[in-house]
Amino acid sequence: MIILFDLDGTLIDSTEAILESFHHAFDVHNFVQPSDDAIKALIGYPLDIMFEGLGIERAIVWEFVATYKENYRKISTQKTFLIENAREAVLEASEFATLGIVTTKTAEYSKILMEYFGLMGYFEVLIGREDVQNPKPHAEPILKAMEALEIEGKEVWMIGDTKLDLIAAKSAGVNSIGVLSGYDSREVIEKFTDTILGDALEAVIHLKSRKKSHN
Repeated sequence: MIILFDLDGTLIDSTEAILESFHHAFDVHNFVQPSDDAIKALIGYPLDIMFEGLGIERAIVWEFVATYKENYRKISTQKTFLIENAREAVLEASEFATLGIVTTKTAEYSKILMEYFGLMGYFEVLIGREDVQNPKPHAEPILKAMEALEIEGKEVWMIGDTKLDLIAAKSAGVNSIGVLSGYDSREVIEKFTDTILGDALEAVIHLKSRKKSHN
């Protein structure tokens, strides 16, 4: 079995670092600040799409992204936390599955964070924003992760907290589990997957029992 995890809202909570870095970018460029709720509603999308969704024109959006990243790099480890049960989920999953991460976060920062939490060694592959042309909800990030792994004869599952993860999974032809530990509500998630659980650990336990029943 192969299990691919999203990061933000699924394994980690970097809301504080994300909000601070967005506000920093708007402050540096002297633009009217968006509300925290407006920013949080877009978490999961790539940074350029998020900034555009907050009213920044495409012509200058990469200036905002660069300013965001400069700040995020400084604060990410101090203001990012593992979601409850996330460590246990990774450790449990590593006992019976090959693991990967598929995120719209920058892979460089994602690896730093997961190394900081002592978990990077459990993952065979990490696909981030700079590794693909088309981020989630496109299938490309999941397909790219699968290319890096030995998938023949194995079930592939994507665990994520937003519709972007679940749409990407369906587009890539893999199974999905939506978790309620992150940013999208049950009402949104249930439109895109048949399996909804509380968090990553519940999802992993579900998959472990599934694997046992199929052996």
